[in-house]
Amino acid sequence: MSWLSRIKAGLKKTAENLNRAVPWGGDPEEVLEELEYALIAADVGVEATESILKEVRSSGERNLKEAVKRAIMLELEPDERRRKLRKLGFKPDARKKLVEPRGHVILMVGVNGVGKTTTIAKLGRYYREAGKKVLFAAGDTFRAAGGAQLAVWGERLGIPVITAPEGADPAALAFDAAQARKARGYDLLLVDTAGRLHTKHNLMEELKKVKRAIGKADPGEPGEVWLVLDATVGQNGLQQAEKFHQAVGLTGVIVTKLDGTAKGGVLIPIVRELGVPIKFIGVGEGEDDLQPFDAGAYAEALLGEAA
Repeated sequence: MSWLSRIKAGLKKTAENLNRAVPWGGDPEEVLEELEYALIAADVGVEATESILKEVRSSGERNLKEAVKRAIMLELEPDERRRKLRKLGFKPDARKKLVEPRGHVILMVGVNGVGKTTTIAKLGRYYREAGKKVLFAAGDTFRAAGGAQLAVWGERLGIPVITAPEGADPAALAFDAAQARKARGYDLLLVDTAGRLHTKHNLMEELKKVKRAIGKADPGEPGEVWLVLDATVGQNGLQQAEKFHQAVGLTGVIVTKLDGTAKGGVLIPIVRELGVPIKFIGVGEGEDDLQPFDAGAYAEALLGEAA
Protein backbone atom coordinates (compact mmCIF):
# COMPACT_ATOMS: atom_id res chain seq x y z
CA MET A 1 0.00 0.00 0.00
CA SER A 2 1.36 3.43 -0.95
CA TRP A 3 1.86 6.11 1.72
CA LEU A 4 -0.94 8.22 0.21
CA SER A 5 -3.24 5.21 0.45
CA ARG A 6 -2.29 4.80 4.11
CA ILE A 7 -3.00 8.45 4.85
CA LYS A 8 -6.37 8.15 3.12
CA ALA A 9 -7.15 5.07 5.18
CA GLY A 10 -6.02 6.86 8.33
CA LEU A 11 -8.16 9.91 7.67
CA LYS A 12 -11.12 7.86 6.46
CA LYS A 13 -13.36 8.75 9.41
CA THR A 14 -12.71 12.47 9.04
CA ALA A 15 -13.11 12.41 5.26
CA GLU A 16 -16.34 10.41 5.36
CA ASN A 17 -17.93 12.77 7.86
CA LEU A 18 -16.86 15.81 5.87
CA ASN A 19 -17.98 14.52 2.48
CA ARG A 20 -21.27 13.24 3.92
CA ALA A 21 -22.03 16.74 5.19
CA VAL A 22 -21.01 18.78 2.14
CA PRO A 23 -23.11 18.73 -1.07
CA TRP A 24 -20.13 19.34 -3.37
CA GLY A 25 -22.18 19.45 -6.57
CA GLY A 26 -24.76 21.91 -5.24
CA ASP A 27 -25.07 25.69 -5.14
CA PRO A 28 -21.62 27.17 -4.29
CA GLU A 29 -22.85 29.21 -1.33
CA GLU A 30 -24.74 26.24 0.06
CA VAL A 31 -21.61 24.14 -0.33
CA LEU A 32 -19.50 26.69 1.54
CA GLU A 33 -22.07 27.05 4.29
CA GLU A 34 -22.16 23.31 4.93
CA LEU A 35 -18.38 23.13 4.56
CA GLU A 36 -18.01 25.67 7.37
CA TYR A 37 -19.92 23.44 9.80
CA ALA A 38 -18.12 20.30 8.61
CA LEU A 39 -14.64 21.77 9.03
CA ILE A 40 -15.41 23.03 12.51
CA ALA A 41 -16.79 19.58 13.40
CA ALA A 42 -13.48 18.08 12.19
CA ASP A 43 -11.67 20.35 14.70
CA VAL A 44 -10.21 22.66 12.08
CA GLY A 45 -11.23 25.55 14.34
CA VAL A 46 -13.31 28.67 13.69
CA GLU A 47 -10.51 31.04 12.67
CA ALA A 48 -8.81 28.55 10.35
CA THR A 49 -12.17 27.64 8.81
CA GLU A 50 -12.96 31.30 8.12
CA SER A 51 -9.54 31.74 6.54
CA ILE A 52 -10.05 28.69 4.31
CA LEU A 53 -13.46 29.90 3.15
CA LYS A 54 -12.06 33.37 2.42
CA GLU A 55 -9.27 31.87 0.32
CA VAL A 56 -11.75 29.67 -1.58
CA ARG A 57 -14.03 32.62 -2.35
CA SER A 58 -11.15 34.76 -3.60
CA SER A 59 -9.54 32.00 -5.67
CA GLY A 60 -12.01 32.08 -8.55
CA GLU A 61 -11.66 28.30 -8.80
CA ARG A 62 -14.84 26.69 -10.14
CA ASN A 63 -14.05 23.28 -8.69
CA LEU A 64 -14.73 24.01 -5.03
CA LYS A 65 -13.15 20.84 -3.71
CA GLU A 66 -9.88 21.64 -5.46
CA ALA A 67 -10.05 25.20 -4.14
CA VAL A 68 -10.55 23.91 -0.60
CA LYS A 69 -7.60 21.53 -0.97
CA ARG A 70 -5.33 24.39 -2.01
CA ALA A 71 -6.60 26.60 0.82
CA ILE A 72 -5.86 23.83 3.34
CA MET A 73 -2.34 23.41 1.96
CA LEU A 74 -1.70 27.13 2.34
CA GLU A 75 -2.89 27.00 5.94
CA LEU A 76 -0.53 24.13 6.70
CA GLU A 77 2.63 25.87 5.55
CA PRO A 78 3.69 28.54 8.05
CA ASP A 79 6.69 29.48 5.97
CA GLU A 80 5.75 32.45 3.76
CA ARG A 81 7.98 31.32 0.91
CA ARG A 82 6.32 27.92 0.69
CA ARG A 83 2.90 29.57 0.74
CA LYS A 84 3.90 31.78 -2.19
CA LEU A 85 5.21 28.77 -4.09
CA ARG A 86 1.87 27.02 -3.55
CA LYS A 87 0.12 30.10 -4.93
CA LEU A 88 2.29 29.81 -8.04
CA GLY A 89 1.40 26.15 -8.47
CA PHE A 90 4.63 24.63 -7.13
CA LYS A 91 4.01 21.47 -5.11
CA PRO A 92 6.59 20.81 -2.38
CA ASP A 93 6.60 17.15 -1.37
CA ALA A 94 8.17 16.32 1.99
CA ARG A 95 8.23 12.62 1.15
CA LYS A 96 10.86 13.19 -1.55
CA LYS A 97 13.51 14.71 0.71
CA LEU A 98 14.94 14.05 4.12
CA VAL A 99 13.43 15.97 7.03
CA GLU A 100 16.79 17.40 8.05
CA PRO A 101 16.78 18.55 11.67
CA ARG A 102 18.49 21.74 12.73
CA GLY A 103 21.50 21.01 14.89
CA HIS A 104 22.31 17.61 16.36
CA VAL A 105 19.84 17.16 19.24
CA ILE A 106 16.08 16.65 19.09
CA LEU A 107 14.26 17.01 22.41
CA MET A 108 11.00 15.03 22.33
CA VAL A 109 8.13 16.21 24.56
CA GLY A 110 4.47 15.41 25.11
CA VAL A 111 1.79 14.35 27.57
CA ASN A 112 1.38 10.80 28.88
CA GLY A 113 0.17 8.10 26.53
CA VAL A 114 0.84 9.71 23.15
CA GLY A 115 3.34 7.05 22.06
CA LYS A 116 6.41 9.24 22.43
CA THR A 117 8.94 6.47 23.06
CA THR A 118 7.67 4.43 20.12
CA THR A 119 7.76 7.55 17.96
CA ILE A 120 11.40 8.13 18.93
CA ALA A 121 12.19 4.57 17.88
CA LYS A 122 10.54 5.13 14.51
CA LEU A 123 12.44 8.39 14.04
CA GLY A 124 15.67 6.59 14.92
CA ARG A 125 14.96 4.03 12.23
CA TYR A 126 14.12 6.77 9.72
CA TYR A 127 17.34 8.71 10.32
CA ARG A 128 19.52 5.61 10.55
CA GLU A 129 18.22 4.48 7.15
CA ALA A 130 19.06 7.96 5.84
CA GLY A 131 22.67 7.36 6.81
CA LYS A 132 22.71 9.22 10.13
CA LYS A 133 24.64 7.92 13.12
CA VAL A 134 21.92 8.02 15.81
CA LEU A 135 22.03 7.95 19.59
CA PHE A 136 19.07 7.68 22.01
CA ALA A 137 18.75 9.13 25.53
CA ALA A 138 16.16 7.45 27.77
CA GLY A 139 15.16 10.57 29.70
CA ASP A 140 11.92 9.11 31.08
CA THR A 141 13.36 8.26 34.49
CA PHE A 142 9.99 8.38 36.30
CA ARG A 143 8.45 5.22 34.92
CA ALA A 144 10.00 1.92 35.96
CA ALA A 145 9.83 0.72 32.35
CA GLY A 146 10.54 4.10 30.77
CA GLY A 147 14.22 3.53 30.02
CA ALA A 148 13.77 -0.20 29.48
CA GLN A 149 11.27 0.33 26.67
CA LEU A 150 13.63 2.57 24.71
CA ALA A 151 16.53 0.22 25.45
CA VAL A 152 14.61 -2.64 23.82
CA TRP A 153 13.99 -0.51 20.76
CA GLY A 154 17.64 0.52 20.67
CA GLU A 155 18.78 -3.10 20.74
CA ARG A 156 16.32 -4.02 18.00
CA LEU A 157 17.46 -1.12 15.79
CA GLY A 158 21.15 -1.27 16.62
CA ILE A 159 21.06 2.23 18.15
CA PRO A 160 22.94 2.86 21.44
CA VAL A 161 20.89 4.17 24.38
CA ILE A 162 22.10 6.41 27.22
CA THR A 163 20.18 5.37 30.35
CA ALA A 164 20.02 6.19 34.06
CA PRO A 165 18.46 4.46 37.08
CA GLU A 166 14.79 4.99 37.87
CA GLY A 167 14.32 8.26 39.75
CA ALA A 168 17.55 9.82 38.40
CA ASP A 169 17.62 13.50 37.46
CA PRO A 170 16.49 13.68 33.81
CA ALA A 171 18.42 16.94 33.30
CA ALA A 172 21.64 15.26 34.40
CA LEU A 173 20.99 12.38 32.01
CA ALA A 174 20.31 14.82 29.16
CA PHE A 175 23.57 16.64 29.96
CA ASP A 176 25.55 13.39 29.90
CA ALA A 177 23.88 12.27 26.66
CA ALA A 178 24.63 15.57 24.91
CA GLN A 179 28.29 15.31 25.95
CA ALA A 180 28.40 11.68 24.81
CA ARG A 181 27.03 12.58 21.39
CA LYS A 182 29.85 15.06 20.82
CA ALA A 183 32.55 12.81 22.25
CA ARG A 184 31.50 9.78 20.21
CA GLY A 185 30.83 11.68 16.98
CA TYR A 186 27.14 10.87 16.56
CA ASP A 187 25.17 12.89 14.01
CA LEU A 188 21.93 12.94 15.95
CA LEU A 189 20.75 12.54 19.54
CA LEU A 190 17.07 11.87 20.23
CA VAL A 191 16.18 12.69 23.85
CA ASP A 192 13.09 11.05 25.33
CA THR A 193 11.34 12.77 28.25
CA ALA A 194 8.69 11.63 30.71
CA GLY A 195 5.13 12.30 29.64
CA ARG A 196 3.68 15.22 31.57
CA LEU A 197 0.41 17.10 31.72
CA HIS A 198 0.81 20.51 30.14
CA THR A 199 -1.11 22.00 33.09
CA LYS A 200 1.44 20.87 35.72
CA HIS A 201 3.70 23.89 36.33
CA ASN A 202 6.45 22.04 38.22
CA LEU A 203 6.77 19.38 35.52
CA MET A 204 6.96 21.98 32.78
CA GLU A 205 9.67 23.77 34.76
CA GLU A 206 11.58 20.50 34.91
CA LEU A 207 11.34 20.24 31.13
CA LYS A 208 12.88 23.70 30.83
CA LYS A 209 15.73 22.45 33.03
CA VAL A 210 16.32 19.49 30.71
CA LYS A 211 16.53 21.82 27.74
CA ARG A 212 18.98 24.13 29.55
CA ALA A 213 21.15 21.15 30.54
CA ILE A 214 21.47 20.09 26.92
CA GLY A 215 22.52 23.62 26.00
CA LYS A 216 25.19 23.67 28.71
CA ALA A 217 26.68 20.41 27.47
CA ASP A 218 26.41 21.36 23.81
CA PRO A 219 25.90 25.11 23.18
CA GLY A 220 23.17 25.86 20.66
CA GLU A 221 21.39 22.59 21.28
CA PRO A 222 18.77 21.23 21.20
CA GLY A 223 18.36 22.43 17.63
CA GLU A 224 14.86 20.97 17.60
CA VAL A 225 12.07 20.53 20.17
CA TRP A 226 9.32 18.32 18.80
CA LEU A 227 5.95 17.74 20.44
CA VAL A 228 4.32 14.32 19.98
CA LEU A 229 0.57 14.79 19.83
CA ASP A 230 -2.26 12.24 19.84
CA ALA A 231 -4.74 13.22 17.09
CA THR A 232 -7.65 11.64 18.95
CA VAL A 233 -7.65 14.43 21.57
CA GLY A 234 -8.90 16.95 19.00
CA GLN A 235 -8.92 20.61 20.04
CA ASN A 236 -7.29 19.76 23.37
CA GLY A 237 -4.21 19.09 21.28
CA LEU A 238 -4.00 22.78 20.44
CA GLN A 239 -4.04 23.65 24.15
CA GLN A 240 -1.26 21.11 24.77
CA ALA A 241 0.81 22.54 21.93
CA GLU A 242 0.38 26.11 23.20
CA LYS A 243 1.57 25.23 26.72
CA PHE A 244 4.58 23.25 25.55
CA HIS A 245 5.45 25.99 23.06
CA GLN A 246 5.38 28.60 25.83
CA ALA A 247 7.60 26.43 28.03
CA VAL A 248 10.29 25.13 25.69
CA GLY A 249 9.74 26.74 22.27
CA LEU A 250 8.53 24.05 19.91
CA THR A 251 10.09 23.81 16.47
CA GLY A 252 7.88 21.02 15.17
CA VAL A 253 4.93 18.74 15.89
CA ILE A 254 4.51 15.02 15.25
CA VAL A 255 0.88 13.86 15.11
CA THR A 256 0.18 10.20 15.87
CA LYS A 257 -2.96 8.03 15.79
CA LEU A 258 -4.58 9.86 12.87
CA ASP A 259 -6.13 6.51 11.97
CA GLY A 260 -8.22 6.51 15.15
CA THR A 261 -10.03 9.82 14.93
CA ALA A 262 -12.73 11.75 13.09
CA LYS A 263 -11.01 14.97 14.25
CA GLY A 264 -8.15 14.88 11.75
CA GLY A 265 -8.47 18.59 11.03
CA VAL A 266 -6.71 19.54 14.27
CA LEU A 267 -3.38 19.83 12.44
CA ILE A 268 -4.57 23.03 10.75
CA PRO A 269 -5.20 25.24 13.83
CA ILE A 270 -1.96 24.02 15.43
CA VAL A 271 0.07 25.30 12.49
CA ARG A 272 -2.04 28.46 12.21
CA GLU A 273 -1.90 29.43 15.88
CA LEU A 274 1.71 28.54 16.62
CA GLY A 275 3.42 28.95 13.26
CA VAL A 276 5.10 25.61 13.98
CA PRO A 277 5.27 23.03 11.18
CA ILE A 278 4.01 19.47 11.30
CA LYS A 279 7.13 17.33 10.83
CA PHE A 280 5.76 13.76 10.73
CA ILE A 281 2.41 12.02 10.97
CA GLY A 282 1.57 8.51 12.11
CA VAL A 283 -1.32 6.42 10.80
CA GLY A 284 -0.64 3.04 12.40
CA GLU A 285 1.49 0.95 14.72
CA GLY A 286 3.96 -0.39 12.16
CA GLU A 287 7.59 0.73 12.10
CA ASP A 288 7.08 2.48 8.75
CA ASP A 289 3.72 4.03 9.66
CA LEU A 290 5.39 7.30 10.69
CA GLN A 291 6.36 9.37 7.67
CA PRO A 292 7.30 12.98 6.82
CA PHE A 293 4.29 15.24 6.64
CA ASP A 294 3.22 16.55 3.26
CA ALA A 295 0.46 19.16 3.09
CA GLY A 296 -0.67 18.07 -0.37
CA ALA A 297 -1.07 14.41 0.56
CA TYR A 298 -2.88 15.41 3.75
CA ALA A 299 -5.36 17.68 1.92
CA GLU A 300 -5.93 14.98 -0.69
CA ALA A 301 -6.67 12.42 2.00
CA LEU A 302 -8.90 14.80 3.97
CA LEU A 303 -11.13 15.65 1.01
CA GLY A 304 -10.73 12.75 -1.39
CA GLU A 305 -10.82 12.88 -5.18
CA ALA A 306 -11.87 16.01 -7.06
CA ALA A 307 -15.61 16.45 -7.39
